[in-house]
Amino acid sequence: MAVTESSPPVHSTREAAAPPEPAADSAVFGTHEWLVLITLCCATFMCGLDFSIVTVALPDIGTALGFSSAGTLGWVATASLLPSASLLPLFARVADLIGRKRLFTLGVAVFTLFSLGAALAKSPGMLIAARIGQGTAAAMIAPSAVALMTGYFQEGPKRARALGLNGAVMSLGFVFGALGGGVITNGFSWRWTMVALCVMGALALAGALALPAIHESGAARRMDIPGAILATLGLFGLVYGISTGGDEGWTQPAALGPIVGGLVLLAAFLLVERRHPEPLVPLSVLNRPSVKWSGLFGVITFGMCAGTTVLLSLYMQDVLGFTALQAGLSYLGEGAAATLGGMCVARLLGRFGGVRVLAAGLLIQGAGTVAMFALPQDVNLAALLVTSSVMGLGHVFSVVSFITVMTTGVTEEDQGVVGGLSQLPQYVAAIGVSGLSAIAAARTDALSSGAVPSRADILGGLHAGMVTAGVVALAGALLVGVVLRTRTTVRPAKRR
Repeated sequence: MAVTESSPPVHSTREAAAPPEPAADSAVFGTHEWLVLITLCCATFMCGLDFSIVTVALPDIGTALGFSSAGTLGWVATASLLPSASLLPLFARVADLIGRKRLFTLGVAVFTLFSLGAALAKSPGMLIAARIGQGTAAAMIAPSAVALMTGYFQEGPKRARALGLNGAVMSLGFVFGALGGGVITNGFSWRWTMVALCVMGALALAGALALPAIHESGAARRMDIPGAILATLGLFGLVYGISTGGDEGWTQPAALGPIVGGLVLLAAFLLVERRHPEPLVPLSVLNRPSVKWSGLFGVITFGMCAGTTVLLSLYMQDVLGFTALQAGLSYLGEGAAATLGGMCVARLLGRFGGVRVLAAGLLIQGAGTVAMFALPQDVNLAALLVTSSVMGLGHVFSVVSFITVMTTGVTEEDQGVVGGLSQLPQYVAAIGVSGLSAIAAARTDALSSGAVPSRADILGGLHAGMVTAGVVALAGALLVGVVLRTRTTVRPAKRR
């Protein structure tokens, strides 16, 4: 409230001493902003839930539909992962061409329809086809959701809080997928896991149709066809090879060939992008330190957390003898830590900046993971819950801050592209799962003196993988300070 010249002096004094009114971009959401946030978070939760809820249900799916082998059954998960990863850059550009809100709504509708198809599948082929559709839809949703988040919420406290809640929801999706998948599959049928995704998709679709209008520049006018083909095939080969390497071996042609081929195609993609007038991913964006280095730290935090989560599942079931349901319940501590981290990370970003919070997040994640070396052969719930919760807390800090650093200062016409790039690390991070599993298996074989490794041998191998994950995260924390020296604060962007 302004003070006029005719105001009494006492009023002027009181007005000067009173705390300032909240800024227009304070972290308090209005009704429309809550609608936006709930809708986007619902879609994010759904996509996170999709992968983990199916992984838990795989044995029952294999029995019910008559999959011929464990390798074939693995395609139920891989069939969704591959299109999600390889089509992200393409749909990030499509979002700029047809509109982010339109692509998001279409993606949610397609995901819902294919989830219904998966629930009704009568054969392995029908289920895998439906999973491909779900993965394709997820590639539509992921970049457009982040771009909408940064479009609806201006840089500052609101965006930081929105990204924090979204990061917590993303982590909760994976955690509750493992828990919910076990509960639903044990109590009902694996088909109800797909029904649950269908219901969530319907809710997200209703919210998407009600989203308020948003200004979009429409600067993109045509598609970079050569770049789209090279990026899609390159990422497909890379992620397929990484996913296969853990089972087939990294030196086997089935893994090494796709990885090398994918890297060659991605190198060709970069050459094509230099000459195209409207590239799929502008190199000026890709070469920004905040984009390329944040992407690397995203791969580190996702890869080491996902890989460690798999090792924890093996520890609980193969060493401690937990059932799938007991193992799922043990992730609740990690879920609670993720929720807590998502609620407070916005304040940390506002006070310390994205770079410092990113370094702190990787440090906390690394410390919690390295401490898993102390996990014993017998049940110690306190040690299990504390170490996994610390890891989960650091992971949420890292995820939210790397996305914040990556999207800060991005022009409106590049939000779709950067939104896609910010989601890519969680799919490329499959290398963490394969790499840590390979380290754990090699160490177990080295410790084993018989044909069948003992619980102690398995635990030794898992400890080796967990310590490796922690050391990589700690190294990432140190690297943040070297390559991202500029303090990234969360401040309002200038309107064009």
